[in-house]
Amino acid sequence: MRRLLLSAFLVLGVAACEKTPVTPPPVDGQLEPVVNPHEGDSAAQLPDPELQDGRVGRAPRRLTVNQLGRSIEVAVGRPWAGLENLATTLGRADYALVNIESTEPNLVFAKFLEDGAREVCVAQAAADVNASATDPKLRVLSRTLPTGAVGDLRKLTDAQVRELLVYLSTRFWGVPLEGEELTRWAGFFTQAAARAETIKKRDQALAAVCIGLMTDSRFLTY
Repeated sequence: MRRLLLSAFLVLGVAACEKTPVTPPPVDGQLEPVVNPHEGDSAAQLPDPELQDGRVGRAPRRLTVNQLGRSIEVAVGRPWAGLENLATTLGRADYALVNIESTEPNLVFAKFLEDGAREVCVAQAAADVNASATDPKLRVLSRTLPTGAVGDLRKLTDAQVRELLVYLSTRFWGVPLEGEELTRWAGFFTQAAARAETIKKRDQALAAVCIGLMTDSRFLTY
């Protein structure tokens, strides 16, 4: 029995020595080795972009009221006149009852933004089609179209439509439409142009595209 216990202790001792190597004492002038904290699985892994809608990092944030007002003025070419009256409803802090500005998207924000988009887009589209705005430098929503082509938009070539949509999407979102999405928007513009000509309101096609771009999440988030 004693021999069996002695043999077991010897086996365990050998195994322990194999698993825990003895580090020789450092000599004078030699630095002690430092363990790398990033070895093994200790480092946090980045999330898979395919599981995050192609995004790695923080979630996108909605524009503040001031950022929204400035973005509309730059993209559309005119301010949203009713924005200040709705600023508190849209999330601006009053620093009396609310100290933190809300940047959470919600149905109230989306509803009022759609109203604002209709206001500024319809006004600017009418200005683009107006005879006094034939100079390309005075036009915003039809900047890439040649002078005189802002009338019957059904006569635009597919290349002209795509060039306009690439310009507008870059102006509103900072990124151009491309691929299948560009094709879908081109089809939408063509249908809107035909409908606008039927009701004798040629500016409506430009306004419809403007509203679509302005109410898209890519315009509202960063």
